[in-house]
Amino acid sequence: MAFPTETVYGLGADASNAQAVARVFEVKGRPPGHPLIVHLPSAAALDEWAQSIPEAAQVLARAFWPGPLTLLLDRRADRVPDEVTGGGESVGLRVPAHPLALDLLAAFGGGIAAPSANRFGRVSPTTAAHVRSDLGGDVDLVLDGGACDVGVESTIVDFTNGAAEVVRSGGVTFEALERVLGRSVGVWLGDREVNAPGTLATHYAPRASVVVVERAADVSRAAAAALREGSTVVVLAPDAIDGLPRGAVQLEPAGDDRSYAQVLYDRLREADRRRADLVLAVPPSDRDIGRAVRDRLHRAAAATE
Repeated sequence: MAFPTETVYGLGADASNAQAVARVFEVKGRPPGHPLIVHLPSAAALDEWAQSIPEAAQVLARAFWPGPLTLLLDRRADRVPDEVTGGGESVGLRVPAHPLALDLLAAFGGGIAAPSANRFGRVSPTTAAHVRSDLGGDVDLVLDGGACDVGVESTIVDFTNGAAEVVRSGGVTFEALERVLGRSVGVWLGDREVNAPGTLATHYAPRASVVVVERAADVSRAAAAALREGSTVVVLAPDAIDGLPRGAVQLEPAGDDRSYAQVLYDRLREADRRRADLVLAVPPSDRDIGRAVRDRLHRAAAATE
């Protein structure tokens, strides 16, 4: 079953049922060692799934749940199957903010393990139509909750290595985390192994190649070069780009950072619908939710390097 959250649509299974979880991996084509996030009905269920929970994690849960924040904590081995964690000793937990997801979780009464409802490594779905386009008849039921409000995945904060460390940027910003905790938050630099989803170097990729162009002024030159090589080119940028060469198509401007996050995955899917060979993407700012959008664009670009 697929269901909406405020971030992206998830492909869900009973988190305590190893066989059901294994089916999620099968449908997605997901490597078995890549863990899933368990979605909970409320913060009150946190102690049922994790142990040795630091006070700082409790503070973040009170501040941001329901919402786009995942806490990576030591799992309760008697409750969380190896299939959920990829065999690791930590588990990602969050309470989603979408009302339909919360109703589903409340009715179910347990945890739902759910990655994004798309084929592994591809662009995440932010509408029910995206789910059907990707998974077709491999998913029995899709709950349609409209377009996702945030549009990129949750922020993951790891507490298994001592202090709070962000291992995936997302819907809750660094600035908001630091404001609530009253201190700086670490950032994972890839210098140690992390048992968390969305941390692979390549991910979130359309079929088209993605090239990140930092300056809007450089887009026209890059587009002209690609067109000379016979590529079909689309452009994704916050604002309209002047002077594009004939043959290059700019998708509807993405707007400010929050709007960019909301439309990012739909725009990448549109590039594929147009059968583009190349997406030239001008990223948003490197602050607030813009950081998450930049992260997704660079991971998509790495998939075709």
